[in-house]
Amino acid sequence: MRQFTAVVNPTAGGSTGAAALLALARLLREAGAELHTEYSRSLAHARELARDAGRRGRVVLAVGGDGIAGGIGGALSGTGATLGLVPAGRGNDFARALDLPADPAALARILLHNEPRPVDTIEVESAVHDRTVVLGSVYAGVDALANRHANRSRLLRGSASYYAGGLRAVTGWRAARYRVTVDGEEHTHTGYTVVAANSRYYGAGRVIAPDARVDDGVLEIVMIADAPRRLFFGLMNDLRTGAHVHRPQVRILRGREIRILADRDVPYGADGEVEAVLPVTLRVLPGSLRVLH
Repeated sequence: MRQFTAVVNPTAGGSTGAAALLALARLLREAGAELHTEYSRSLAHARELARDAGRRGRVVLAVGGDGIAGGIGGALSGTGATLGLVPAGRGNDFARALDLPADPAALARILLHNEPRPVDTIEVESAVHDRTVVLGSVYAGVDALANRHANRSRLLRGSASYYAGGLRAVTGWRAARYRVTVDGEEHTHTGYTVVAANSRYYGAGRVIAPDARVDDGVLEIVMIADAPRRLFFGLMNDLRTGAHVHRPQVRILRGREIRILADRDVPYGADGEVEAVLPVTLRVLPGSLRVLH
């Protein structure tokens, strides 16, 4: 029977992380599994807890949103340890990409009985920050600014916080000039954002890259060009279904190594966390993480 260590972000989704674990923990223990719970003080602390549990052969459960899922998944990438996700945050986009159920009983069955399957991760390299590894996507532009606003929201939750953050970010945005190098080929781009996506989803369920797959060994690079604000709001609406990819302002490339630069300090984020500005270099790490799904 599997042994689990749950690493909980106690503030995820308005302090729902611990609550989300309660029903699941009961089901796992009733099935005979061992479960130990650790509460993280920070994302760095969560990574430490995860690595320690993984070294001891335990399945690590990331309890929270995309930030803790990406942080723990990145920490376990390349180690051979197994990750399970307990979605309890604002966005839960990587869990959505894996089609994980919200129902505790259905999720417990997956964690207890499914075999881990390999997924890709993204290596993020910056001159300012240490090398990190994340799961879902890296985005540089107005969406990173919007996500920063959403993370600071105290009144709104889930997709509402991202939509409000997007409105605030777009209002003051001016187009950035990017240079995007994909597998050695340079592309120029002027616009709102560049997204390197391992997952179809970001921003609490928006379908940013409909063809992205977590296990195909490549990233989808989605570039949204400069356009009047009224048209950009239409593009935001299209993100609910992925229909934006048919608009002429949207360009999509695919590659394994991506370098993104801009003409100013454009913020970039990854898996819901925004702490840096361009430039950044990204590399896909094929099949580097074992995940229960």
